[in-house]
Amino acid sequence: MQTLLEKHWHHLPREEVLDLLDTNPDKGLDRFEAEDRRQNFGPNALTRRKGQGPLLRFLLQFHQALVYILLAAVVIKVMLGAWVDAGVIFGVVLLNSIIGFVQEGKALSALEALSRALTTEATVVRAGEKQRIDARGLVPGDIVLLASGDKVPADLRLLHSRNLQIDESALTGESQPVEKRPAALNHDTTLADRANMAYSSTLVTYGTGMGVVVATGDDTEIGRISELIAGAEVLATPLTRKIARFSHLLLYAILGLAAMTFLVGLWHGDSWIDLFMAAVALSVAMIPEGLPAVLTITLAIGVARMAKCNAIIRHLPAVETLGSTTVICTDKTGTLTRNEMTVQQLWAGEENVAVSGVGYAPEGGLQQDGQALDSHDNVALAELLRAGLLCNDAVLKQDAEGWKIEGDPTEGALLVTACKAGLDRQQVQASCPRLDAIPFESQHQYMATLHGGDCRVVYLKGSVESLLVRCDTLLGAAGESRPLDSDVVHAQVEMMAGQGQRVLAFARLTVPPDTTTIDHPDVARGLVFIGLQGMIDPPREEAVRAVRACQAAGIRVKMITGDHAVTAAAIAARIGLDNTLAEGEIPKVLSGRELEAMPDAELIMVATGTAVFARVTPEQKLRLVEALQVHGEVVAMTGDGVNDAPALRRADIGVAMGITGTEVSKEAADMVLTDDNFASIEAAVEEGRGVFDNLIKFLTWILPTNAGQGLVIIAAVMASQPLPVLPVQALWINMTTAVLLGLALAFEPREAGIMRRPPRTPGTALLSGELIFRIVLVGLLLLAGAFGLFEWALQQGASEAEARTIAVNVFAVGQSFYLLNCRSLRVSMFRLGVFSNLWIWGGIAAMTVAQLLFTYVPLMNRLFHTAPIGITDWLHILAVGLVIYLVIGVEKTLRRQREMSIGTR
Repeated sequence: MQTLLEKHWHHLPREEVLDLLDTNPDKGLDRFEAEDRRQNFGPNALTRRKGQGPLLRFLLQFHQALVYILLAAVVIKVMLGAWVDAGVIFGVVLLNSIIGFVQEGKALSALEALSRALTTEATVVRAGEKQRIDARGLVPGDIVLLASGDKVPADLRLLHSRNLQIDESALTGESQPVEKRPAALNHDTTLADRANMAYSSTLVTYGTGMGVVVATGDDTEIGRISELIAGAEVLATPLTRKIARFSHLLLYAILGLAAMTFLVGLWHGDSWIDLFMAAVALSVAMIPEGLPAVLTITLAIGVARMAKCNAIIRHLPAVETLGSTTVICTDKTGTLTRNEMTVQQLWAGEENVAVSGVGYAPEGGLQQDGQALDSHDNVALAELLRAGLLCNDAVLKQDAEGWKIEGDPTEGALLVTACKAGLDRQQVQASCPRLDAIPFESQHQYMATLHGGDCRVVYLKGSVESLLVRCDTLLGAAGESRPLDSDVVHAQVEMMAGQGQRVLAFARLTVPPDTTTIDHPDVARGLVFIGLQGMIDPPREEAVRAVRACQAAGIRVKMITGDHAVTAAAIAARIGLDNTLAEGEIPKVLSGRELEAMPDAELIMVATGTAVFARVTPEQKLRLVEALQVHGEVVAMTGDGVNDAPALRRADIGVAMGITGTEVSKEAADMVLTDDNFASIEAAVEEGRGVFDNLIKFLTWILPTNAGQGLVIIAAVMASQPLPVLPVQALWINMTTAVLLGLALAFEPREAGIMRRPPRTPGTALLSGELIFRIVLVGLLLLAGAFGLFEWALQQGASEAEARTIAVNVFAVGQSFYLLNCRSLRVSMFRLGVFSNLWIWGGIAAMTVAQLLFTYVPLMNRLFHTAPIGITDWLHILAVGLVIYLVIGVEKTLRRQREMSIGTR
C-alpha cells in the first residue's frame, strides 16, 4: 500500500479512492487493521532528522579564515609570553563563536516547529463508532470527520461536505477560505485549486465534512515542505562571503610579507633569532585583532536600531544583507495587503457608488462622482446595504486591539459597509427579525434569509449566476421595478472583477405575511435583483509608499502569491510593483502552471523580468528564489505561511511576519517584523545600508594602522635598523585603537541620501579601488611619520625605548586624526556636523588618556618597554596627525570635484 501515497487523489473518483485504500466510509477501519497500518506507515508525525551534533556545530564556528588568523595570533602571543594578551584575543574568538552557535541553533529549530504544527486530536470513525483519538495515531484509510474550528489532522480526500470552507492561506497563500466539494478534478489541477482535498494543518472555518486519510506524517503536503526546508541550502550572506575573501587575502599577504622580511634579513646577514622576532612582530602588527569584535558589535548595534523599527533580527549578518538586497520577493496576503476584506464598490439602481475607508474599522462613507452620498437618496442602494446587513452571520466587534470580525471575512466586509452608511445592525435586526434561513451550499451558490416585521421579505446573496436566473426584474434607484438586462449586469461584474474585486449579487422576494419557513423551491423564481457589492483585500497604504521607496533605492519588488492571477495583478497595479508601466496599468502575471512547464534556463530570464507570480506552490517559490540568485541577485523573501518557509530559508534574507506569521515561517526566517508591515522593511533596508557603510568606514580606518606598522617593520629590516615597534607594542596599538577609536564609527548616523543610492552590485569587492588607494596613502604617511621620528629621535640621542614610544604615539595620534576623516568617505566632517557623533570625541579622549598612561606610568613602561617623552616630541607627533587629516581632506575634495565634472559632461 506504500506506493498508493504517490497517487493523484484529487483526480480519482470517490469509489476508487475508497477501494484503493480498502476502507468503508460508514464503518471505517477496524482496530486491528488500523494498528497494522500504523506499524506499516508509522505515526502521523514529521520525522526529526538528525543533523550536525552540538559539538560539531560549535567547532565549525572556528572554521573561518579570519578566525585562523586570530588563533595564529594567540599562538604567537603565547610564544612571546604575553598570556594576558593571548587570553583577550582568544576570548573575542570564543565569544563570536558562541554567538554564531546560538543563532544557528535557533534557525535549525524550524523543523521542530513543523513537528508541533500537527494537531493533537482528531474525530474518526473506526469499527462503526465515532471516537476522538490522538492525531498521531491516524493512518491512511481512516475516516475523519471535520467541523468548524478543527485543524485538519492529515491530508484527506473529501467524501462528503456541507458548506465546508477551509482556510489554506498558511499553505497556499489563498487569502479567502476555500469552498470544498468532493467531486473529482482534472489530473493537472494545482494544489491551491484542489477543492476535494483537505490538507494537514489547515483550518476549518465553516461547515462540516468527511474525508478519508490519504497521507500522514512526512507524506503530507506539510511533510513535503519539511523536506524542502531540510534540503534548502542556507547561503552565506554577502558580508560573510566578502569577509571570508578578505580574510584569505589578508592571511596570504601577512605570510608573504613575513617570509619576504625573513629572507631579506638573511640576505643582509642578520641573525636567525632577530629575524624570527621581526617576522613575529610583523605578523602581530598586521593582524587586525579588533576586527571581529567591532564587526559583531556594529551588527549588534544595527540589531538594536532595527528593533526600534519593529524588525527583530535573528541572525547578525542579516543586518548587512538587507543593505545589499537587490530584489524583495513578497507574499501578498497580510504582507502587502491588510488581510481584511473591504467593500470598495457598490452597484444599485444601475448607478456606481464608491465606498471609502479600508479594513474592518467602520470609518468612511459612500461617494458618487467624488461627492458624499446619502444611501436614502437611492432606494436600491439602501436596500442593497440592508440586504448585506441582514443576510449575514458574521459579527463585528471592537476590542483593545481594534475592530475584528468573527465569522466569514466576506460577510464581515458587508457589515462594515452597512455601518459606514449609517445603518445600526441591532436596530435593523429588531425591526426585521430573522425567521428562517437557507445556509450557503456550494451546489446552490447562495444564502437566503427570511425576515418578519412590517413586511415579510426574503434576502438572497450569492454568485451573480445563481441569482440572475431567479430574478425577473431590477430594483431602480427610485424604488421602481425595471426590466432586468443580464448583459448589463454581466458587463458591470466584468468591470469590477477586472479590478480584482470579488463580486457578490443581492436579490429580494416579498412573500405572504404568514410565511415562517423557506426552502430552495420558494426562491427559485420571481425575485427582484437589487445590486452588487465588490470587495477586495486592499493594499496597505504604507506598503505602497515602502515599495516606491525601495524602487527609488534601486530595489525591485516582486509579488509571489498562491492567490488568483486577476486578484494578484489588481493589487500589483494599485501598489505599482512594475514601475516600467504607467500608473494603474495591469502588470503581466506568470502562473504556477506556466512556471512548472518552464525549463531552468528560461526561468532565470523570466524571473528577472516579471513582477507578479500567482498560484505558486512552495516548490515553485523556492525555485524562483534560486533562479534570481543564479542571476546574481541578493534576494530578500517575505512571507507568513508554512508555504513560505523553504523559500525564506533559501533566500539571502528571510523576513517573516510576527503577528500573522506561523511559527514555521518565523523559525525559518532571519528577520521577523513585529508589526507585519512591509513598510518596516524599508526602514530595515536603510538601517542595513547604514551598518554596511559604517563597517566599510571601520575597515578603511583600521587597515592603515596594520599596513603602517607592517611597513615600519619592513623598512627597519631593510635598513638593518632596530625595530621601531615591538610585538607587544603593536598589540597595544591594535587593541586600544580598535576598541577606543574604531568602535565609535559603529555609532555614526546614516548619511543623507543613503536610500537614493543603487544597491551594491553583488560580487563587488569589499573595498573599492579609491579606498584601497586611501588606505595605502595613510599607511605610507604613518610609515613616514613613525619611522622618520623614530630615526630622528635616535639621532638626537634618545634611547630606543623613547624612540619607540614616539613611534607608537604617532600611530595612536595619526589614527585619531584619520578617524575624523573616516566619519564620511566622501565629505568633510563639517558637512556632517562636528558633534553629530559624540562617541567619536569620547573615543579620542579615552585614547588620549590611554596613551598618557602608556607613556608616563612606570608599570606600563616596564610592561611595554616604553619611556616618558618631552613636549617637543608631542608637537612633532601632533604635526604628523594634522598632516594626515589635511592630506586626506584634500584627496576627498579633489575626488569629489572630479566626479562632479564627469557627471556634468
